[in-house]
Amino acid sequence: MSKEHDFDEMMEYLREKFEVGAFPGKDPDEDETPNRTPFEVLISTVLSQRTKDVNTHRASEALFEEYPTPKDLAEAPLDRIKELIKPSGFYNVKSKRVKRIAERIHQEFDDEVPDDLNDLLDFRGVGRKTANCVLVYGFGEPAVPVDTHVHRISNRLGIAETNDPEETERVLEKKIPKKYWIEINRLMVQFGKEICRPRNPRCDECPLTHMCIYYEEVYLDGD
Repeated sequence: MSKEHDFDEMMEYLREKFEVGAFPGKDPDEDETPNRTPFEVLISTVLSQRTKDVNTHRASEALFEEYPTPKDLAEAPLDRIKELIKPSGFYNVKSKRVKRIAERIHQEFDDEVPDDLNDLLDFRGVGRKTANCVLVYGFGEPAVPVDTHVHRISNRLGIAETNDPEETERVLEKKIPKKYWIEINRLMVQFGKEICRPRNPRCDECPLTHMCIYYEEVYLDGD
C-alpha cells in the first residue's frame, strides 16, 4: 500500500529532533557529527557490521591510533589487528578484511580511497551500504546508504514496499529528492534507534504517524 509523503516535512522533523544523527564508528557520547577521512569511514563501517556503535567506536579508535593510514594498516601484523579490533566482534574475519582493503588501497590507489561506487564495491567485504557510507560520510557525495534501520523505516512509512535493502535503495533514490540524500542515512538511523525501533516502536511519540502505514495498520489495530 503506497502513501503520499511530504519529504520536506519529514526531513524538517528529523533535523530538529536529531541534530547530530548517526555515524559509523561515532562515539555515542559525542555532541556533534565528527569529521572522518574516507579511509576511516571505510574501515569503521566494515568494523561496524553486526556490532553495536560503542564497540565499533572502541575498535576504530584503537586501530587508527596505531595504524592511521592505509600503508600503516597494510603492513600491520594480523595478530595485532585482531587484538585492537576485538571489541567489534568477529575479529578473525574483520581483521583479514580490513588488512586486505588497506593493502589494495596502498598498492593500487596510492593510499587514496577511491570515490567511485564501483571501485569501492570491488573491495572484498564492501557492500552497497558500506560503499555509500564512504561516499556520504567520507567524501560528502550524495548517496543513499540503506541499513536495517533505513530499510525498516522506509517500509513502515510506506515509502517503499521492498524485501531487501538494495531494493529499498533504488526506491529511495527515485522518490526522495537528491538534496536530502546526504542526510537521510544518519537521521533515519537515529530515528530508528530512538523512536521507530525494531521492537516496541514509540509511535505515541512520533510526529510522522499521519504519513505512516505501520501506525495505521499495525499500531492502531493492535489497540
